Amino acid sequence: MASVTERFLKYVSFETTSDEFSDTCPSTEGQKLLGAAIVEEMLAMGISDARIDEHGYVYGTVPGDPELPVIGLIAHMDTAPDASGRDVKAKIVEYKGGDVCLNEEKNIWLREENYQSLKNHVGKHLIVTDGTTLLGADNKAGVAEIMTAAERLMKVKKHATLKIGFTPDEEIGRGADLFDVSGFDAEYAYTVDGGAIGEIEYENFNAAGAKVTVRGLSIHPGGAKDKMINSQLVAMEYNALLPADQRPEHTEGYEGFIHLTDMKGQVEETVLRYIIRDHDMEKFEEKKDLMVAAACRIDEKYGKGTAQVALRDSYYNMKNKITPCMYIVDRARAAMQKVGMNPRTVPIRGGTDGARLSYMGLPCPNLCTGGENFHGRFEYIPVEDMEKCVDMLVEIIKMDN
Repeated sequence: MASVTERFLKYVSFETTSDEFSDTCPSTEGQKLLGAAIVEEMLAMGISDARIDEHGYVYGTVPGDPELPVIGLIAHMDTAPDASGRDVKAKIVEYKGGDVCLNEEKNIWLREENYQSLKNHVGKHLIVTDGTTLLGADNKAGVAEIMTAAERLMKVKKHATLKIGFTPDEEIGRGADLFDVSGFDAEYAYTVDGGAIGEIEYENFNAAGAKVTVRGLSIHPGGAKDKMINSQLVAMEYNALLPADQRPEHTEGYEGFIHLTDMKGQVEETVLRYIIRDHDMEKFEEKKDLMVAAACRIDEKYGKGTAQVALRDSYYNMKNKITPCMYIVDRARAAMQKVGMNPRTVPIRGGTDGARLSYMGLPCPNLCTGGENFHGRFEYIPVEDMEKCVDMLVEIIKMDN
């Protein structure tokens, strides 16, 4: 029986960075390669219906007692494009406190003063990288934990039926796009895509994306007086009209934000891309209205059509779908307590596949994986916390109600 650590180290060797500019599903071929490897592993474990579909979604079933619920466990195989996921050099270090040298040659350190969570893991064994790539615990830790729990459950006499689902492209907001909810056929599910040990999440942001196109007028600078409209400078004016206190660097907890993710332009045209987030639907709509109002202000000054805003909602707060069935959350809390975790509910300052799946008819709160510092070079995960998460998942499926 493979350990959760062995599985995880195998999975992070696959480059599965998703690509938001790709029109294919999955957006990158590496995700399908990992999915195919997982299916082979599932079949070898005895999961006879393991399969990968043409879009890279992986499914399988561990049959259980028909008198017990049918429960899903879901994780995503892609990693975030925020940092490289190629040629991940993972290693295990015994953490005794203080700073961790990730790369002596390049003088890259995981500093305790920058990452206070390290203090919670003294005495544990941390899986880290060489500081040049992300690790991929988000969400290959979830995949490894589900697979390890499934293998253990194959040897347990009585448990609920487990439905397994691994998705592509979650990091670019498409993980639930082609998920076969009806074929999955679970009564409810959990995404295993959270952070620190003990966290349960069933509130997430309402989310939208915005593309702001600013058009200018290019004139030779030698004769530009009172004629040129530099779209890049107008784009800066547009951004300055948005409230600075609603940027992510000034918010926490339930506070939402408007975040400029990238911009590209020349004198004639500049495009700004934003993400808009808020737990509260009314405040979420107000943020979108602010962006439209800012464009109207620009048009008043420079002429109609100078700034155009295209808004697209991505997902909504799953709380509305989970609150009527809180027994799902209670089940996870009870399992956590049984394996020695201290369960705590925290709002997600982001989203998961579970948010959209909940609106597609599959209630799906989110559970911890044990990982820290996701989406960057200083990501790490304690071996001991991964093992504890496996225990939690096994207990959730074993519970006799």
